[in-house]
Amino acid sequence: MSSVFDVVLSSAFLAAALRVATPYLLAAFGGLVAERAGISNIALEGQMLAAACTGALVAGYSGSVALGALSGITVATLLGLLLAALRLELGADAIIAGIGLNLLASGATAYAVYTLLDDKGGTSGLDSGTLPTVPLPGIESIPVLGDVLSGQNLITWLAFLAAPFVAWLFYRTTFGFHLRAVGETPDAAASVGIPVRRVQYTGLALSGALAGLAGVFLSMGYVSFFVRDMTAGRGFIALAAVFLGGLRPWGVFLAALGFGAAEALAVQLGTLDVPPQLVSTIPYAMTLVALALYAWRRKRRGVGQAAPASL
Repeated sequence: MSSVFDVVLSSAFLAAALRVATPYLLAAFGGLVAERAGISNIALEGQMLAAACTGALVAGYSGSVALGALSGITVATLLGLLLAALRLELGADAIIAGIGLNLLASGATAYAVYTLLDDKGGTSGLDSGTLPTVPLPGIESIPVLGDVLSGQNLITWLAFLAAPFVAWLFYRTTFGFHLRAVGETPDAAASVGIPVRRVQYTGLALSGALAGLAGVFLSMGYVSFFVRDMTAGRGFIALAAVFLGGLRPWGVFLAALGFGAAEALAVQLGTLDVPPQLVSTIPYAMTLVALALYAWRRKRRGVGQAAPASL
């Protein structure tokens, strides 16, 4: 037990938790923006996967990490717009359309890698490069704090800045007001002149871009190559963080950070004498517990609100 506490309290674990939480944070904020626009983005997993694959391939062939990252984000944004078109123009169910896009991304990325590299596993044979890290000269010499904060990837810092950005967007801008209005009561929003469809398209595009940034981090920041289906359910866990956080930016931030810490803990415990099967279930078990707590909280809130009406 003392070994577990030593792992959790170490600077290596805290640094790893920030790094591992990065894709959860970005994907969760992407899911939050879509949810606030009134369309659930179940395609987060596929958008992350498509961005990870595109980023690694483009960076490897072009020799430009920046171009690879931009290409990955663009592909994920286009998938967000495609989801919006399927829902708004064709009337498709958002859940079914999202699942379809996830399957499309899984198959298309595997096909693209095999066609271009003759490799069914990934792009490990292609030199894709990695996105830059950010040293902090004034902090890196401080014990513990320097080890945790200095040297984190650029996208990790963007992920942590996403929380105040989304909070500002929702509550301090006209677009954020329109987005929340459209997501809650689209008919009322349309009656006061808010362009409902345009707002929803913009929201789904932003959602896709955030998920794309998460995917790019996986193949060009977390590691330096793409592996088939490397998202490993992170998009779905990010969706759980959206609802566990109560559809509020800072709540989602804390929930996603918790899921990232759970995965980092699983990785760190893998070095101890702990059964690997048990360790690998930690992030998913935490997701189930979190969703159960969310459902229980909603049920209690519903009972509390309904009680006065029955008196």
